[in-house]
Amino acid sequence: MREILGRRLQRLRDRLKTLRPAPGQSGDPALPLLDAALTCATVRQWPVLPGVGRSGADSGRCACPDPDCAVPGAHPFDPGLLAATTDPRMVTWWWTNRPTAPVLLATGGSAPCAVSLPANAAARAVVRLDAQGMRLGPIVATPTRWALLVAPYSLERLGELLYAKDHVPSSLRFHGEGGYLLLPPSPASGGGQVRWERAPEDDPADPNGSDGGGPWLPEVEAVVHALVEASTGASGGGSRLAY
Repeated sequence: MREILGRRLQRLRDRLKTLRPAPGQSGDPALPLLDAALTCATVRQWPVLPGVGRSGADSGRCACPDPDCAVPGAHPFDPGLLAATTDPRMVTWWWTNRPTAPVLLATGGSAPCAVSLPANAAARAVVRLDAQGMRLGPIVATPTRWALLVAPYSLERLGELLYAKDHVPSSLRFHGEGGYLLLPPSPASGGGQVRWERAPEDDPADPNGSDGGGPWLPEVEAVVHALVEASTGASGGGSRLAY
């Protein structure tokens, strides 16, 4: 099945190359965004949808009606989050009509969830967790925050996990059921670009993956526990994961 999806994806890529204007012409579509969306949808089976994007002469304003949008361009609007899909025909239609739209992953359900934290704190935490021998999954990085992808979890499970902790750093954010995450190579809401700090790697133990194994994802309990442990020890009793 994955091989069939991979061939379909390649055919879509070849077809869309014919839509690219000749060198020197304007209006060149942002094919990397479409390619990334199709890869997520068809190879990884992650449901995606286009973000609202930016508008205005300087592309500095969110295209949504809120003039004070907190995450300009980087959130669902039309279509809404419930429209997220793995259907390559729908994905192709979306990004053919809106080639610069950010790529959003609808988290939860059977799709990955994530735990995010400030970029500087995340970089330090990842170094510490690597030194401890903890196996991390894909990491999405923006100039301001990093998101550690984890296996799907329910809101009830997350609530029980957080309730059992004496303290959880307030800088942590959780992207679970009903949430979304901006994926590379989308433009970040505060400027710059989203990138993979660690790209998804297939797990040979997972029979559902594109090459015999899908992207490996740690459990949320292990990641939260490790981050809470890594947050302790700052001067004055503060958190190492603070902003």
